[in-house]
Amino acid sequence: MEIIKINESTYRIEDGFVRFFLLEGKEKALLIDTEMTTGNAKEIAESITSLPIELLNTHADPDHVGGNKGFLRFYMNPSEEENFRSHGNDYGTIVPVKEGDVINLGDRPLKIIDIPGHTPGSIAILDVNNRALIGGDSVQDGDIFMFGPMRNIKDYISNMEHLLGFENDFDFIYPSHGSFPVQKDLIGKLIEGAKNIVAGKSAGNQIDMFGNKVMLYKFDFAGFLCDLK
Repeated sequence: MEIIKINESTYRIEDGFVRFFLLEGKEKALLIDTEMTTGNAKEIAESITSLPIELLNTHADPDHVGGNKGFLRFYMNPSEEENFRSHGNDYGTIVPVKEGDVINLGDRPLKIIDIPGHTPGSIAILDVNNRALIGGDSVQDGDIFMFGPMRNIKDYISNMEHLLGFENDFDFIYPSHGSFPVQKDLIGKLIEGAKNIVAGKSAGNQIDMFGNKVMLYKFDFAGFLCDLK
């Protein structure tokens, strides 16, 4: 586990597979995701800041909510509740957030953008003053999971196109996996790649992923792991 300071009020916590974030404002701090194997995510955050800490999840896949038990309540798009509960998570109160909502940490507004597709309630967070976008799993240069229940590549395409409407509001993207940071032109490349998969224009290779037979479509900018056709 490694804690890396991005700037004076922003940190990323790395475990070698997934990263999560701590953002400080003048009044409180926000932890964004809690990783999968780190049950002490709140303690890690408390070692960084003395501010009151709240939690927001970009989505509810297991590698993003593993440390949620340290919080009695957490922000999450309500469309993620089925995903969250389906993994045996019977704790915590979900505080709903949706596009247009703003979480203000004290002179640090964070705007919610809905980007379903990778999961039904995936969100991105626009750190307005720092001109950064926290994109969860949806915008990254690693392999994006699009196989199994609750994934929808057509929704992913339309919502990445929706995200392009905000590109003048940020300069960099902070992803949960892969390289850090990534450039915003990656969004257009992801859209093109996903469209080529849907249109049958891209060749994939069958691989085993956690016991599932899936198709890996590998591009020079990222990959997509999809259901077998």
